[in-house]
Amino acid sequence: MELWDLAVVGGGPAGSAAALRARQLRPRASVLLLDRSDFPRDKACGDGIAAHGRDELALLGVPDLIADYSPTDRLSVLSPGGEFVAATAARPNHVVPRKVFDARLVEAARDRGVEVRRHKVRRLAAADGRVVIDGTVAARAVVAADGATSTVRRLLGVPAPAEKHTAIAVRGYADLPPGGELADGAQFIAMQKAGWPAYAWSFPIGDGRANVGFGMLLPRLRATGRPGREVLHGRLAELLPDLPARDLLAHHLPLSPSRPAVPGRGRVLLAGDAASLINPLTGEGIYYALASGRLAGEAAVTAPQAPLRAYRLALRATLGRHLRTTDVLARAAQSPRFIDAAIATAARRSDVFDLLVDVGLGSGTVPLPLAYAVVRAWVRGGRR
Repeated sequence: MELWDLAVVGGGPAGSAAALRARQLRPRASVLLLDRSDFPRDKACGDGIAAHGRDELALLGVPDLIADYSPTDRLSVLSPGGEFVAATAARPNHVVPRKVFDARLVEAARDRGVEVRRHKVRRLAAADGRVVIDGTVAARAVVAADGATSTVRRLLGVPAPAEKHTAIAVRGYADLPPGGELADGAQFIAMQKAGWPAYAWSFPIGDGRANVGFGMLLPRLRATGRPGREVLHGRLAELLPDLPARDLLAHHLPLSPSRPAVPGRGRVLLAGDAASLINPLTGEGIYYALASGRLAGEAAVTAPQAPLRAYRLALRATLGRHLRTTDVLARAAQSPRFIDAAIATAARRSDVFDLLVDVGLGSGTVPLPLAYAVVRAWVRGGRR
């Protein structure tokens, strides 16, 4: 049987971050990265990598991984009730297709000495202070980063997220029309009141294409009584009529509650989508994946006797207040008028705009004075 210090299941951002961090901190650690697919491979996603995500890449020692992709700092948002804001973000975002981004991360891990193999995990067992995978690989710790439908999470007996905390989205690519607002590189989000929370997006990549998509909560989709494909594809075409999409793929988004309830069991740590770490306001998950993967890899090699405890504490310190903030805001955002008030306030105040970006794409929290400003606008809107 092969013996490893760390085995990582899943080669996406969370898994690659775990492997990179482990070798970064312990260059002699033996690290195995398993994925059921060969790379490059496509992954349904909005492809957005915000400033916090780039900060994580720098911490992992790969700051220039996406330097050849053009950044954009312009974002336009249309609220469910028609409020509109177009502003410049304090820090720019990148849009990098996951087929490129994930493959680069895996290659960076391989360059750092990580063993990368194609393998689909089917069984887990505990023996002699190690986790045994499929009877052939034993590791002191395992990081499970195998996505929203995580096999490892199921094998551990950790329940999947409740349907009320699950969204579904469809993503495609579209050619940007020459000239006009859509071709100027600005990111655009169009929210829809029907079936709220629901929105479409257009995120230009910088090569004449845009990542486009539409997402909504799974219970709201089921409530339509129509085939999911018909609803998702139809609303995407309705909200972005000038951007006919191709290569459409659907994906589930296990949204984060106020904190990751069970980030693992024993010597197995759940990271990224497998830990239901997706922003409940925006569906953003790449930053959470990179951060949680980094923390999991760190715990695995620096606290080998109790990696789960170290990982839980690190998650709480890094994302605890932020996740409580997004949980409260996600509850308030069930009211479209709350979002109308937030966007209307952001149109008048750049600090509110920057705060919304920070909370929706990073690890921001909401200072009370700014919260009061939005609540006042919400109350005034309700009276009108």
